[in-house]
Amino acid sequence: MYFITIISFVCIIFINLTFEQGPGSFEVREHSLSRPYANVFATSHSYWQLTGNTLVTDRYIRLTSDAQSKAGGLWNTVPVSYSDWEMHVNFKVHGGGTSLFGDGFVIWYVRDPKLTGPVFGYADHFNGLAIIMDTYSNRIDNYNHIYPYISAVINNGSLHYDHDRDGADLNIAGCEAAFRGRDIDTLVAIRYQNNRLTVSTDIDGENTWKECFSIDNIQLPTYYYFGFSAATGELSDNHDIISVHTYQLDLSEQRQKEDRKNIIPSAPSAHMGQIDDDTAKTSKWSTLKIFLLVLLLIILCLSGIGAFYYMKQHRYHSSRLY
Repeated sequence: MYFITIISFVCIIFINLTFEQGPGSFEVREHSLSRPYANVFATSHSYWQLTGNTLVTDRYIRLTSDAQSKAGGLWNTVPVSYSDWEMHVNFKVHGGGTSLFGDGFVIWYVRDPKLTGPVFGYADHFNGLAIIMDTYSNRIDNYNHIYPYISAVINNGSLHYDHDRDGADLNIAGCEAAFRGRDIDTLVAIRYQNNRLTVSTDIDGENTWKECFSIDNIQLPTYYYFGFSAATGELSDNHDIISVHTYQLDLSEQRQKEDRKNIIPSAPSAHMGQIDDDTAKTSKWSTLKIFLLVLLLIILCLSGIGAFYYMKQHRYHSSRLY
Protein backbone atom coordinates (compact mmCIF):
# COMPACT_ATOMS: atom_id res chain seq x y z
CA MET A 1 0.00 0.00 0.00
CA TYR A 2 2.84 2.39 0.88
CA PHE A 3 4.53 1.63 -2.48
CA ILE A 4 1.31 2.33 -4.39
CA THR A 5 0.91 5.65 -2.57
CA ILE A 6 4.43 6.73 -3.57
CA ILE A 7 3.83 5.75 -7.21
CA SER A 8 0.55 7.69 -7.25
CA PHE A 9 2.25 10.76 -5.78
CA VAL A 10 5.01 10.63 -8.41
CA CYS A 11 2.42 10.30 -11.18
CA ILE A 12 0.51 13.35 -9.91
CA ILE A 13 3.71 15.43 -9.84
CA PHE A 14 4.60 14.29 -13.37
CA ILE A 15 1.14 15.21 -14.69
CA ASN A 16 1.30 18.64 -13.08
CA LEU A 17 4.74 19.33 -14.52
CA THR A 18 3.54 18.21 -17.92
CA PHE A 19 0.64 20.66 -17.92
CA GLU A 20 2.85 23.47 -16.61
CA GLN A 21 5.18 23.05 -19.60
CA GLY A 22 2.44 24.05 -22.03
CA PRO A 23 1.47 22.28 -25.25
CA GLY A 24 5.00 21.08 -26.03
CA SER A 25 6.77 20.66 -29.38
CA PHE A 26 5.08 18.16 -31.65
CA GLU A 27 4.18 17.70 -35.29
CA VAL A 28 0.75 18.97 -36.27
CA ARG A 29 -0.91 16.56 -38.68
CA GLU A 30 -3.33 19.17 -40.06
CA HIS A 31 -0.43 21.34 -41.23
CA SER A 32 1.86 18.58 -42.51
CA LEU A 33 2.05 16.70 -45.79
CA SER A 34 3.93 13.61 -46.97
CA ARG A 35 3.66 10.64 -49.32
CA PRO A 36 1.52 8.83 -50.30
CA TYR A 37 -0.33 11.87 -51.60
CA ALA A 38 -3.36 9.83 -52.63
CA ASN A 39 -4.32 9.68 -48.95
CA VAL A 40 -3.93 13.45 -48.63
CA PHE A 41 -6.36 14.37 -51.40
CA ALA A 42 -8.64 11.33 -51.12
CA THR A 43 -11.59 13.16 -49.53
CA SER A 44 -13.36 16.47 -49.88
CA HIS A 45 -12.25 17.28 -46.32
CA SER A 46 -8.56 17.26 -47.17
CA TYR A 47 -6.25 19.55 -45.21
CA TRP A 48 -4.66 20.67 -48.50
CA GLN A 49 -6.04 22.04 -51.76
CA LEU A 50 -4.49 22.60 -55.17
CA THR A 51 -4.85 25.66 -57.39
CA GLY A 52 -3.90 26.54 -60.97
CA ASN A 53 -1.63 24.19 -62.90
CA THR A 54 -0.48 22.19 -59.87
CA LEU A 55 -0.33 18.44 -60.46
CA VAL A 56 0.19 15.49 -58.14
CA THR A 57 2.27 12.37 -58.83
CA ASP A 58 3.33 9.56 -56.53
CA ARG A 59 6.71 11.27 -55.98
CA TYR A 60 6.01 15.01 -55.75
CA ILE A 61 3.47 17.83 -55.93
CA ARG A 62 4.49 20.03 -58.87
CA LEU A 63 3.46 23.68 -58.57
CA THR A 64 4.64 24.41 -62.11
CA SER A 65 6.18 22.27 -64.80
CA ASP A 66 9.14 23.38 -66.90
CA ALA A 67 6.94 25.25 -69.36
CA GLN A 68 6.13 28.90 -69.99
CA SER A 69 3.16 30.78 -68.50
CA LYS A 70 2.23 28.32 -65.77
CA ALA A 71 1.06 29.08 -62.22
CA GLY A 72 0.08 26.82 -59.37
CA GLY A 73 -0.47 26.66 -55.64
CA LEU A 74 -0.74 24.26 -52.72
CA TRP A 75 -2.76 25.60 -49.79
CA ASN A 76 -3.49 24.40 -46.28
CA THR A 77 -7.19 24.61 -45.40
CA VAL A 78 -6.78 24.83 -41.61
CA PRO A 79 -5.69 28.13 -40.01
CA VAL A 80 -2.78 28.05 -37.57
CA SER A 81 -4.18 28.53 -34.07
CA TYR A 82 -0.82 28.46 -32.23
CA SER A 83 1.59 31.39 -32.17
CA ASP A 84 4.98 29.64 -32.34
CA TRP A 85 5.79 27.09 -35.01
CA GLU A 86 8.46 25.52 -37.17
CA MET A 87 8.05 24.19 -40.69
CA HIS A 88 10.41 21.86 -42.59
CA VAL A 89 9.91 21.72 -46.35
CA ASN A 90 11.51 19.15 -48.63
CA PHE A 91 11.45 20.61 -52.14
CA LYS A 92 13.13 20.39 -55.51
CA VAL A 93 13.67 23.08 -58.17
CA HIS A 94 15.05 21.84 -61.47
CA GLY A 95 14.62 22.03 -65.22
CA GLY A 96 16.22 21.98 -68.64
CA GLY A 97 17.64 25.50 -68.51
CA THR A 98 21.36 25.89 -67.81
CA SER A 99 21.74 29.67 -67.78
CA LEU A 100 18.17 30.99 -68.10
CA PHE A 101 15.47 29.60 -65.81
CA GLY A 102 12.98 30.84 -63.26
CA ASP A 103 11.48 32.19 -61.28
CA GLY A 104 11.35 30.17 -58.06
CA PHE A 105 8.57 29.63 -55.53
CA VAL A 106 7.25 31.09 -52.27
CA ILE A 107 6.35 29.61 -48.89
CA TRP A 108 3.45 31.66 -47.51
CA TYR A 109 1.90 32.35 -44.12
CA VAL A 110 -0.98 34.65 -45.06
CA ARG A 111 -4.46 35.74 -44.11
CA ASP A 112 -6.13 34.92 -47.43
CA PRO A 113 -5.28 31.55 -48.99
CA LYS A 114 -5.76 30.41 -52.59
CA LEU A 115 -5.59 33.86 -54.18
CA THR A 116 -3.82 34.33 -57.51
CA GLY A 117 -1.76 37.21 -58.82
CA PRO A 118 1.63 38.53 -59.97
CA VAL A 119 3.78 37.62 -56.94
CA PHE A 120 5.01 34.15 -57.85
CA GLY A 121 1.42 33.21 -58.64
CA TYR A 122 -0.10 34.82 -55.52
CA ALA A 123 -1.77 38.19 -54.93
CA ASP A 124 0.05 41.48 -54.46
CA HIS A 125 -0.63 43.60 -51.33
CA PHE A 126 -0.89 40.41 -49.27
CA ASN A 127 -1.21 40.18 -45.50
CA GLY A 128 1.42 38.03 -43.83
CA LEU A 129 4.82 36.45 -44.41
CA ALA A 130 6.52 35.36 -47.64
CA ILE A 131 9.69 33.27 -47.72
CA ILE A 132 10.82 33.71 -51.31
CA MET A 133 12.96 30.99 -52.90
CA ASP A 134 14.08 33.07 -55.87
CA THR A 135 16.15 31.58 -58.69
CA TYR A 136 16.33 34.45 -61.18
CA SER A 137 17.30 38.12 -60.92
CA ASN A 138 14.78 40.33 -62.69
CA ARG A 139 16.82 43.49 -62.11
CA ILE A 140 19.31 44.77 -64.67
CA ASP A 141 21.51 46.67 -62.22
CA ASN A 142 24.32 45.11 -60.21
CA TYR A 143 23.75 42.95 -57.15
CA ASN A 144 25.86 42.32 -54.11
CA HIS A 145 24.58 38.73 -54.04
CA ILE A 146 24.03 35.93 -56.51
CA TYR A 147 21.07 33.66 -57.23
CA PRO A 148 19.39 31.43 -56.12
CA TYR A 149 18.51 33.66 -53.18
CA ILE A 150 16.21 33.22 -50.17
CA SER A 151 14.55 36.32 -48.73
CA ALA A 152 11.74 37.26 -46.36
CA VAL A 153 8.97 39.81 -46.86
CA ILE A 154 6.40 40.98 -44.30
CA ASN A 155 3.33 42.80 -45.63
CA ASN A 156 0.28 44.30 -43.91
CA GLY A 157 -1.66 44.61 -47.16
CA SER A 158 -0.54 48.16 -47.94
CA LEU A 159 2.78 47.43 -49.65
CA HIS A 160 3.36 46.71 -53.33
CA TYR A 161 5.75 43.91 -54.24
CA ASP A 162 7.76 45.08 -57.25
CA HIS A 163 8.56 41.84 -59.05
CA ASP A 164 10.76 43.64 -61.59
CA ARG A 165 13.03 44.65 -58.69
CA ASP A 166 12.70 41.30 -56.89
CA GLY A 167 10.96 43.02 -53.98
CA ALA A 168 14.16 44.86 -53.06
CA ASP A 169 12.28 47.58 -51.17
CA LEU A 170 10.47 45.06 -48.95
CA ASN A 171 13.07 42.37 -48.22
CA ILE A 172 13.95 42.27 -44.52
CA ALA A 173 16.66 39.59 -44.66
CA GLY A 174 18.15 37.07 -47.04
CA CYS A 175 20.99 34.75 -48.01
CA GLU A 176 22.46 33.02 -51.03
CA ALA A 177 21.52 29.34 -51.30
CA ALA A 178 22.41 27.13 -54.27
CA PHE A 179 19.34 24.91 -53.99
CA ARG A 180 18.46 24.60 -57.69
CA GLY A 181 19.33 21.52 -59.72
CA ARG A 182 20.66 19.42 -56.85
CA ASP A 183 20.61 15.61 -57.02
CA ILE A 184 20.20 15.38 -53.24
CA ASP A 185 17.35 16.32 -50.93
CA THR A 186 17.01 20.08 -50.51
CA LEU A 187 15.25 21.33 -47.41
CA VAL A 188 14.39 24.65 -45.80
CA ALA A 189 13.30 25.24 -42.19
CA ILE A 190 11.26 28.26 -41.09
CA ARG A 191 11.04 28.87 -37.36
CA TYR A 192 8.87 31.53 -35.71
CA GLN A 193 9.22 31.69 -31.94
CA ASN A 194 8.92 34.58 -29.49
CA ASN A 195 8.69 37.06 -32.39
CA ARG A 196 11.95 35.82 -33.88
CA LEU A 197 12.00 34.56 -37.46
CA THR A 198 14.79 32.14 -38.40
CA VAL A 199 15.31 30.47 -41.76
CA SER A 200 17.80 27.63 -42.21
CA THR A 201 18.71 25.30 -45.07
CA ASP A 202 19.98 21.77 -45.57
CA ILE A 203 20.99 21.66 -49.23
CA ASP A 204 24.43 20.00 -49.11
CA GLY A 205 23.41 16.50 -48.07
CA GLU A 206 24.98 16.85 -44.61
CA ASN A 207 21.74 16.40 -42.62
CA THR A 208 22.50 19.56 -40.66
CA TRP A 209 20.76 22.93 -40.67
CA LYS A 210 22.74 25.97 -41.77
CA GLU A 211 21.28 29.29 -40.68
CA CYS A 212 20.33 31.59 -43.52
CA PHE A 213 19.13 34.52 -41.41
CA SER A 214 17.50 35.29 -38.09
CA ILE A 215 15.69 38.50 -37.21
CA ASP A 216 13.86 39.75 -34.09
CA ASN A 217 10.70 41.80 -33.55
CA ILE A 218 8.67 40.12 -36.28
CA GLN A 219 4.96 40.39 -35.55
CA LEU A 220 2.72 37.68 -37.01
CA PRO A 221 -0.84 36.89 -35.97
CA THR A 222 -2.39 33.50 -35.43
CA TYR A 223 -5.12 32.01 -37.64
CA TYR A 224 -3.28 32.63 -40.90
CA TYR A 225 -2.76 29.91 -43.51
CA PHE A 226 0.30 28.10 -44.84
CA GLY A 227 0.70 27.74 -48.58
CA PHE A 228 3.04 27.45 -51.55
CA SER A 229 2.92 29.03 -54.99
CA ALA A 230 5.03 29.38 -58.12
CA ALA A 231 4.69 30.91 -61.57
CA THR A 232 6.61 30.87 -64.83
CA GLY A 233 6.74 33.47 -67.60
CA GLU A 234 9.18 33.44 -70.49
CA LEU A 235 11.52 31.47 -68.22
CA SER A 236 10.46 28.24 -66.56
CA ASP A 237 11.39 25.45 -64.15
CA ASN A 238 9.88 22.52 -62.31
CA HIS A 239 8.93 23.58 -58.78
CA ASP A 240 8.20 20.52 -56.63
CA ILE A 241 7.03 20.15 -53.04
CA ILE A 242 7.90 16.71 -51.65
CA SER A 243 6.97 16.94 -47.98
CA VAL A 244 5.93 19.45 -45.32
CA HIS A 245 6.37 18.86 -41.58
CA THR A 246 5.01 21.53 -39.25
CA TYR A 247 5.63 21.59 -35.50
CA GLN A 248 3.95 23.47 -32.69
CA LEU A 249 6.66 24.85 -30.40
CA ASP A 250 6.84 25.29 -26.65
CA LEU A 251 5.25 28.46 -25.33
CA SER A 252 6.30 30.45 -22.30
CA GLU A 253 3.61 31.20 -19.73
CA GLN A 254 3.48 34.82 -20.89
CA ARG A 255 3.22 33.75 -24.52
CA GLN A 256 0.29 31.48 -23.74
CA LYS A 257 -1.67 34.43 -22.33
CA GLU A 258 -1.25 36.57 -25.45
CA ASP A 259 -4.15 37.01 -27.85
CA ARG A 260 -2.41 37.30 -31.23
CA LYS A 261 -5.37 36.86 -33.54
CA ASN A 262 -5.68 40.55 -34.46
CA ILE A 263 -1.99 41.46 -34.62
CA ILE A 264 -1.00 43.36 -37.76
CA PRO A 265 1.96 41.76 -39.58
CA SER A 266 5.03 43.94 -39.23
CA ALA A 267 8.82 43.99 -39.22
CA PRO A 268 11.24 46.61 -37.87
CA SER A 269 11.19 49.46 -40.38
CA ALA A 270 14.97 49.74 -40.11
CA HIS A 271 15.27 46.32 -41.75
CA MET A 272 12.95 47.04 -44.68
CA GLY A 273 14.97 46.73 -47.86
CA GLN A 274 18.23 46.59 -45.92
CA ILE A 275 19.75 43.71 -47.86
CA ASP A 276 19.80 45.88 -50.97
CA ASP A 277 21.31 49.03 -49.44
CA ASP A 278 24.69 48.27 -50.97
CA THR A 279 22.97 47.37 -54.21
CA ALA A 280 21.17 50.72 -54.23
CA LYS A 281 24.48 52.52 -53.68
CA THR A 282 26.03 50.49 -56.48
CA SER A 283 23.06 51.27 -58.68
CA LYS A 284 23.37 55.01 -58.00
CA TRP A 285 27.09 54.88 -58.72
CA SER A 286 26.44 52.96 -61.94
CA THR A 287 23.89 55.58 -62.99
CA LEU A 288 26.42 58.33 -62.26
CA LYS A 289 29.07 56.55 -64.31
CA ILE A 290 26.68 56.20 -67.24
CA PHE A 291 25.79 59.90 -67.00
CA LEU A 292 29.47 60.92 -66.93
CA LEU A 293 30.24 58.63 -69.86
CA VAL A 294 27.39 60.10 -71.93
CA LEU A 295 28.51 63.62 -70.97
CA LEU A 296 32.07 62.80 -72.03
CA LEU A 297 30.85 61.47 -75.37
CA ILE A 298 28.81 64.64 -75.94
CA ILE A 299 31.84 66.80 -75.13
CA LEU A 300 34.03 64.76 -77.48
CA CYS A 301 31.44 65.01 -80.26
CA LEU A 302 31.10 68.77 -79.81
CA SER A 303 34.88 69.10 -79.69
CA GLY A 304 35.17 67.09 -82.90
CA ILE A 305 32.53 69.22 -84.62
CA GLY A 306 34.25 72.38 -83.39
CA ALA A 307 37.65 71.18 -84.59
CA PHE A 308 36.22 70.22 -87.98
CA TYR A 309 34.54 73.62 -88.35
CA TYR A 310 37.74 75.41 -87.28
CA MET A 311 39.88 73.48 -89.78
CA LYS A 312 37.37 74.15 -92.54
CA GLN A 313 37.36 77.90 -91.82
CA HIS A 314 41.14 77.93 -91.57
CA ARG A 315 41.49 76.29 -94.98
CA TYR A 316 38.96 78.72 -96.45
CA HIS A 317 40.89 81.77 -95.24
CA SER A 318 44.20 80.23 -96.32
CA SER A 319 42.90 79.62 -99.86
CA ARG A 320 41.81 83.27 -100.17
CA LEU A 321 45.35 84.46 -99.39
CA TYR A 322 46.56 82.70 -102.52
